[in-house]
Amino acid sequence: MRKYYFLLFFPLFLFAFSVSGCKEKKTKNKPDEVQAIDKTVNSPVTIGNETTLLLKDLKENGDYVNSKAYPSLIKSSIVNESIGKNILVVDLRSPKQFSEGHIKGAVNKAFTDVPSYFETGIKPFEYDKIIMVSDDGQISSYTTCLLRLMGYGNVYSMRWGMSAWNKMYAQEGWLKGVSGKYENKLENTVNEKPALTGMPDLKTGLSTGAEIGTARFKKLFEEGTSGILISADEVFNNPQKYFIINLDRKDKYEDGHIPGSVRYKPEGTLGYTDELATIPFDKPVVVYCGTGHNSGFATAYLRLFGYDAHTLKYGNNGFMYDKMVKQRSTLSWLPFTMEDVNNFDVVK
Repeated sequence: MRKYYFLLFFPLFLFAFSVSGCKEKKTKNKPDEVQAIDKTVNSPVTIGNETTLLLKDLKENGDYVNSKAYPSLIKSSIVNESIGKNILVVDLRSPKQFSEGHIKGAVNKAFTDVPSYFETGIKPFEYDKIIMVSDDGQISSYTTCLLRLMGYGNVYSMRWGMSAWNKMYAQEGWLKGVSGKYENKLENTVNEKPALTGMPDLKTGLSTGAEIGTARFKKLFEEGTSGILISADEVFNNPQKYFIINLDRKDKYEDGHIPGSVRYKPEGTLGYTDELATIPFDKPVVVYCGTGHNSGFATAYLRLFGYDAHTLKYGNNGFMYDKMVKQRSTLSWLPFTMEDVNNFDVVK
């Protein structure tokens, strides 16, 4: 597999180690220990050896999730303007959907076939841009994040998916998915992050960060996308079943959020172990944002590290849409509307 340049500032663990402890030479294969910040936890939190190796490899190969390129989204209008130029559109929808209409020049690939296609089917870096496309833009966001982390720095996800391309897709996609069904069940309580508990233990049996990363990517692509998305109905019917992460601004969170959800900063969570170690890994994790695009990227990263993470379909648009429309100017919400829909051509 191609060498990937990953994200992250390997955390400084300012609350975890003394300066001398950070410089101290560690015994090979000995897990790092992160001292918990919460006063109720007296014992250190253990970060497994493989997780530590992968984190180190991420540090040495870049910091995608904390870079200006994250999240790598592109407007459908720019894609349309680029048709016939040096771009490649990869359509992740089903063969049936693809045959009924797709962007001119697009190729249809199953999610599970994407790694081999990038390795042997094309020369990815010969293209100015490679645009991943799905029906709603969330699966393509998940896929784009994985590919970016693998080192493909010219990959983008088309915002809103095919719903932004033509109204016939919007009518069956985003316009059908938006809902204000659960607006009356939101809470304003600020839920604090849990105490540091650690991170999932990666058990690939490999000895280098690069090998561990490759194995994790292979596994994620083999698993497919059937468990990536989760509906608002599933979450609101039993919110206690999940650890729910809100990835949004503080003012938006405080104005109303899913009961029990905890806010994590979009720009200051991924790649920071003292943040990641507060996310429980003994229950499913649901990540949500305004549109589901950012949460799709975040879900890919969390699953890379072994969290049972899922992205909420349509984000806030899927359960508090009317509220978003009313507060569009005051809170800068992004409700999906016909303004986001174009009338671009499709080919069969």
